[in-house]
Amino acid sequence: MVYDSFVTTAFDIQGYRVTEQFGVVRGIIVRSRSIFGTIGGALQSLAGGNITLYTELCEKARQDAYREMIVHAEARGANAVLGMRYDANEIMNGITEVLCYGTAVKIEKEN
Repeated sequence: MVYDSFVTTAFDIQGYRVTEQFGVVRGIIVRSRSIFGTIGGALQSLAGGNITLYTELCEKARQDAYREMIVHAEARGANAVLGMRYDANEIMNGITEVLCYGTAVKIEKEN
């Protein structure tokens, strides 16, 4: 099982050593804004500042992509993910792909 403390953007975890590598794992989520989200976001943008509707949508997409990456890593037999990153691309107007990826590994506590 992969624990949050064993998912890092670093390429190692102090006090642990990599015993096996399983390759790249990823979670991909494609999201679109609803008509209500689009209207609400447009109204919030008139006032300026943080557009909370879009912030919440982005955070939810990242969480879902992260969860998918963890499932992929566990299916490969990993207990950690190193070098984790996020990427996002607009596929078309209002539709965005969020990708979470890293290297799935098995780690053991150093003696």
